[in-house]
Amino acid sequence: MKQLLFAGLICTIVAACAAPPAESTGDELHALFEEAWQFQMKENPLWATAVGIHDYNDRLPSFTIEDLERQAEYYQGVLDRLHAIDRDGLEAVDRINYDMFERRLSDRLTGFGFKEYLIPITAESGFHTGFARLPERVPLRTKQDYENYIARLRAFPLYAEQHIEIMREGIATGYVLPRIVMEGYESTIEPHLVDDVSTSVFWKPFESFSNAVPEAEHERLRQAGMEAIRDNVIPAYRAWYRFILDEYIPSASPIIGASELPNGTEYYEYLVRHHTTLDVTPQEVHDIGLAEVARIRSEMEAIIEEVGFEGSFAEFLDFLRTDPQFFVDTPEELLKEASFIAKKMDGKLPTYFKTLPRLPYGVAPVPDHIAPKYTAGRYVGAPLGSTQPGYYWVNTYALESRPLWALPALTLHEAVPGHHLQNALRQELEDLPDFRRFSGINAYGEGWGLYCEKLGVEAGIYTTPYEHFGRLTYEMWRAARLVVDTGMHYLGWSRQQGLDFLAENTALSLHEITTETDRYISWPGQALAYKMGEIKIRELRERAEEELGEDFDIREFHEVILMNGPVPLTVLEDQIEELIENGGVAG
Repeated sequence: MKQLLFAGLICTIVAACAAPPAESTGDELHALFEEAWQFQMKENPLWATAVGIHDYNDRLPSFTIEDLERQAEYYQGVLDRLHAIDRDGLEAVDRINYDMFERRLSDRLTGFGFKEYLIPITAESGFHTGFARLPERVPLRTKQDYENYIARLRAFPLYAEQHIEIMREGIATGYVLPRIVMEGYESTIEPHLVDDVSTSVFWKPFESFSNAVPEAEHERLRQAGMEAIRDNVIPAYRAWYRFILDEYIPSASPIIGASELPNGTEYYEYLVRHHTTLDVTPQEVHDIGLAEVARIRSEMEAIIEEVGFEGSFAEFLDFLRTDPQFFVDTPEELLKEASFIAKKMDGKLPTYFKTLPRLPYGVAPVPDHIAPKYTAGRYVGAPLGSTQPGYYWVNTYALESRPLWALPALTLHEAVPGHHLQNALRQELEDLPDFRRFSGINAYGEGWGLYCEKLGVEAGIYTTPYEHFGRLTYEMWRAARLVVDTGMHYLGWSRQQGLDFLAENTALSLHEITTETDRYISWPGQALAYKMGEIKIRELRERAEEELGEDFDIREFHEVILMNGPVPLTVLEDQIEELIENGGVAG
């Protein structure tokens, strides 16, 4: 479960005094932000490490109901203190900061009220898959870094047990994942059930040490690491494995819709607003999805006619899913193809963007221990201050389900100009409050990724009709999500209806259709962010182009989108209006 933790600073204001000037009010607001941020770092040490704060590198979060209740009480106090600040007395930029902070606090409290913490895993991941990335997400340069790493390995059994206890409470109260999406979930745990410590992913840091670690300490650290992995980490994974197989899956729900949870209808309506950052209903989103599916379908059929394929739409999709010309034989070939596309787009970036990030990125396979139930690709950012790049992960598992015609759209979305460009730039925006600099907004980030897939048409990245069809099927995939997610979670659709709708309207492989559908079931509402965000960004670009005419500059437009960090779509609309008022020049 992703957690955004906030706290507040109590500011004493004498009632008889006049309202403070804007500068004083702004200082008060930023003091609140900073104190809240420090609270978040202390409560979530893993997140602190990820954003470059190393005060808690030897700790894991505490994840108990008592902790969550204590935090929720604290958040409510923060929200009350925020409301005591005179919003109207703030500068324009701080009014945006205020509104975004308020939204985060309110959403965090609302989610807690719906007890979403009782389902802290999805069909493809959980705390255990995140912990398995610890060796690559923590500093490992000095002796103290290794001591901290070992301390976290030793703390893992308690961390795992806390998740088990939370999920037992979920079982008792009806907050469980559907049974169908748990099929094969043990594959995300089994790679860590090793008898030989040297084959564990957690052993890799002990294979070599930096020059900053005294040679005399190497053997001691190796021995301590071996014991921590053998005596703490592996037994905890075994306990988690047994819990999933013996308790959770047998107790999992036969239903799939979030609306079937306690207070589920209201919960899903909240999730739609939360993930889209728009005041829309599930039915409105469903209808938008149906309209987009119809529009994109007509463009896909035009390409089928262009290539001269003789057969039905379904037969063409089957051709794309099965013809050998669209697939490679080895993981290395797929990674090379992805790397070439990424490098090709790298060369186009100055044409479309004024500001580029300093952080580079690499192309790597999805780790073996999560690949079977993982999506086709994903961007993984680098911890701030680390020596690591960002990574564009490409799933090389089941190569027969990884068609080359889909690779350009995937690469543009996950690498550049999509998630790497946006996220790396966000981390470099040092003038933003930390809660904005290091936190994402789904509708903004995923909307940007989907927008970038179409930007590749302008950049000349798609070179064949099949690659253009691949982009359309990715767009169709996101449009179909609007229909399938709302259908299953709000309108009573079955899982098979969702599978069939995706299979009939997209050229995604049947393997990917299954993993994606189970992702939507286990993470309700999140999949709505992509298309709803992209629709808004395209709408704003069209408005700017129409009103600015010859003064429209794509680089200035993108500067406004990217250089203010992630914002709700309503705020983004205000920022583009300001661009138009400024004659097309980013402020």
